[in-house]
Amino acid sequence: MTDLGYFVRHQRGLLGAIALFVAMFSIYIANHPVGLTPAVATTAANKAVLLALVAMAQTLPVLTRGLDLSVGMVFVLANCLASTLVVGTPSEGALGILVVLGVGAVAGFLNGAIVVFGRLQPIITTLATGAIFYGLALLVRPGPGGDVQSDIADLLTGQIFGTVPAALLVLLAVVLLVWVPFRRSVIGRAAYATGSNEQAAYMSGVPVERAKLLAYTLSGLLASIGGLMLTFNTYSGEASAPIAGTYTLNSIAAVVIGGTSLFGGWGSAIGSIFGAFVLRTIEDLLFVFDLDPLWQPLFQGVVLLAAISLGAFRVLRIRNRLEILA
Repeated sequence: MTDLGYFVRHQRGLLGAIALFVAMFSIYIANHPVGLTPAVATTAANKAVLLALVAMAQTLPVLTRGLDLSVGMVFVLANCLASTLVVGTPSEGALGILVVLGVGAVAGFLNGAIVVFGRLQPIITTLATGAIFYGLALLVRPGPGGDVQSDIADLLTGQIFGTVPAALLVLLAVVLLVWVPFRRSVIGRAAYATGSNEQAAYMSGVPVERAKLLAYTLSGLLASIGGLMLTFNTYSGEASAPIAGTYTLNSIAAVVIGGTSLFGGWGSAIGSIFGAFVLRTIEDLLFVFDLDPLWQPLFQGVVLLAAISLGAFRVLRIRNRLEILA
């Protein structure tokens, strides 16, 4: 098998998500009243990056064969904290950003510690901790409101050189500073091994516990970055359970659309990013075609079902379980 054939075979989920996004976004732009302008691109990017960050946060636990149901709550908690702490002068706002990111990382570490040392199922653990994080969000922001440092917010949600959406550069920076080092590190490879076969990985000397701890910690960090970006877009905070639930469920959908296996050990955050872009583009298509928003869950369900079916088709074709690693 050639190198190109090997790449296509092992990245079919990512390539499929990219192709689907390009096709859907092209239809959206072709039917938009003003076409592709910097303003249209920036608006689309600001919405898509929020879900992309939460989808990245979901990807890391999924790679270890876990599922984090608290990412949406961490996202909302960060939003509430940012609307309280990221205020004042730019230097004070920057300090507030560090505090929010620290809280997100601690929340993720707490999830990982309970899963690893408490030996509880990730779904049950994160469902419980998510309720705690939501309670903290309500404590910080009992009602919608707050503010954010306008200079920082405008810088990260506006346009660079009047054309490039700054949110996309933020997303690129997160990929380069968080995902790429994790993917190429020993712990990152250990996360993949853990998701493929935890027992075999442990017997082979793979640092399973550290891989899970880091995966959940980075998950909390990424979700908090998403919460910050939400605050920069809305200039306010809100402890909203529906928003948290929607982002949690959509993050799982984006992970699946992006080609990451819910059985662990396979996939990438890049695929999840494009999966998130696909889901967001569905909303944009409904807008340009003037369709009832109630159709959105139907379209999302069809896209998600198609993605799951493609992944299942590959598994059904496997005659020997060792082929999944081939």
